[in-house]
Amino acid sequence: MTRHLILGTAGHIDHGKTSLVRALTGIDTDRLPEEKKRGITIDIGFARLDLGDVQLGIVDVPGHERFIKNMLAGATGIDLAMLLVAADDSVMPQTREHMEILQLLGLRHGLVVISKADLAQDETWIDLVEDEIRGLVAGTFLDGAPIVRTSAGTGAGIEDLKQTIRSICTKIESRRQGDHFRMAVDRSFAVPGHGTVVTGSVWSGALGVGDEVEQLPAGRTVRVRGIQNHDKPADRVEHGQRAAVNLTGVHHTEIVRGNEIATPGLLRASQVFTVRMHVLPSSPRTVKHRARVRLHIGTAELLASVSLLEGNTLERGQWGFAQLFLAEPAVAAWGQPFVVRSESPMLTVGGGQVLQPVARRLRRRQPKQLERVARLWSPDPVARVGSAITFYGLQSCTELDLVRDCGVSPQELGAILRQLADQGTMVEVALARGRTLRLHSELVADLEERVLHSIGKLHEQNPLHATIPIQKLVGRLDYLGDDAMVMTLIERLKKSRKLRGDDRSVCRTDFVPKLSPAERRLREQVLQVYEAAGLQPPEPSDIQKQAVARSAAVGEIVELCAAEGHLVHVGASLYLHVKWEEEMKRRIVERLQSPPGIAVSDVRDLLGITRKHALPYCEYLDRIGVTRREGDLRYLAQSAAPAAESPQTQG
Repeated sequence: MTRHLILGTAGHIDHGKTSLVRALTGIDTDRLPEEKKRGITIDIGFARLDLGDVQLGIVDVPGHERFIKNMLAGATGIDLAMLLVAADDSVMPQTREHMEILQLLGLRHGLVVISKADLAQDETWIDLVEDEIRGLVAGTFLDGAPIVRTSAGTGAGIEDLKQTIRSICTKIESRRQGDHFRMAVDRSFAVPGHGTVVTGSVWSGALGVGDEVEQLPAGRTVRVRGIQNHDKPADRVEHGQRAAVNLTGVHHTEIVRGNEIATPGLLRASQVFTVRMHVLPSSPRTVKHRARVRLHIGTAELLASVSLLEGNTLERGQWGFAQLFLAEPAVAAWGQPFVVRSESPMLTVGGGQVLQPVARRLRRRQPKQLERVARLWSPDPVARVGSAITFYGLQSCTELDLVRDCGVSPQELGAILRQLADQGTMVEVALARGRTLRLHSELVADLEERVLHSIGKLHEQNPLHATIPIQKLVGRLDYLGDDAMVMTLIERLKKSRKLRGDDRSVCRTDFVPKLSPAERRLREQVLQVYEAAGLQPPEPSDIQKQAVARSAAVGEIVELCAAEGHLVHVGASLYLHVKWEEEMKRRIVERLQSPPGIAVSDVRDLLGITRKHALPYCEYLDRIGVTRREGDLRYLAQSAAPAAESPQTQG
């Protein structure tokens, strides 16, 4: 199977990068008239190298310090780097800066090429150059990497270089399959008769003719009209390939270097990134809180200000957590590398990785918050997803959001979410219109305390009200945004026995109503009436008419008795003494131990009551899961209705 990878060149100006690429591929990557005239690479150039089972797209970048931003744009998305050092010059300033940038971009594979070997004084001189190179790359991803001596002019070492590159390519890990498509734009132009064309290196996923993609940060949906890979038409491109994509739905002036095209919904434009930042030991300055920098991320260059989350200064050689506030919206994904340069003079200061590509402003020097930010960099994807959910708070997040924010594949995410739910770290709330809200358990605990506090306040305002109507509570907590949220919290609090109640009203289990002596006497009288009434209890309005209990508070006292567990609310205004509710269930369950099922009329006769009470009792038993209804008959919920018998129609 053919592998597709991107190789990027790096090195000081005039160290022979373009000549070496031409010797390897036969392609001159200097395409601009100014480049031909001046003999230097100004912008990014591209070539293709066929190594049999490995197809390499080569990105040739400029070496001059004035064109570092173009070098950074070209270095985006490469899989391996080729650092060039001229034998007649040895290590130069841009060699060091390019080496630092490649390290900041998180590369893991590459090699060093000593170019212009034919111009060296002698072999001893080249040995000294090689020693200086080893000192330069010590402690970096190129430490121990092959060093190949070449001459583009004579062709010496070119075949050895091809074999070395191929050997390194075999060691590069294959990226996850099935990732969503993403490509940073490094060029945009118009082709007569075709319209807008953009080029870039495919970071992830695959793209086919006819697909729809999202142009970012604009958020515009565009369609792929055609694709080319190294000047040849293609139906499809994938990770590791260079692509020229013909787009419909956007003018070439509306999509520029720094933009991206990606699977719709994957990326979101943001002006705040939370990052893990490193200041180079060789940086010309430290990074101070509120410093202005030039941010290079993907192919974009933007002005940004730095908010340090842990202190006021990030010293040379240090790592720290920070937020970047961008002058313009940009897009990123978790773990994406970036480079920062000083605003003036433009020198490389440091870089790092994005932890939150869509962030809100965080308060500085908050230990608990810093712990959560640190978990976003955990090697454990479960910890990263759990921490990301804490930052969403009450905002909903899609699975694509979590893929982008946590560096996990869509295939991994399902198992991670199940694990978080099983261990109680995440709670899923089903909202209206089929939406699901994922909440971290820390937030859920806080929300439960808010519910308990609100109920407590309502108890204080109405000390005689044993229960609080759920609808009243929902109205008081409307800032949570959805009734389903409040209902989920109430059900959780019932299970943990911090609340009690039914589907209409609830109260705190630690609530003790403040009754006057007269109200306490009325409570005892009400309980006596219900106990004496047996299975044909009166309604509260009937009790109120009795001379012994003429009081407007009867309804409230009845609800109080139900909240205390002495009465059971069967339905509407019907309550049963708990003793008789148990007796009613016992008789019906005993009757249903043998077939057939039982009809409302059977319940009436069995309990010696009227239909007025029999029907609500049947509906109550259905509701609490003791029985189930099939036609006009009830059966025990855990048993099956006889297949051969059809339900009878009873009065």
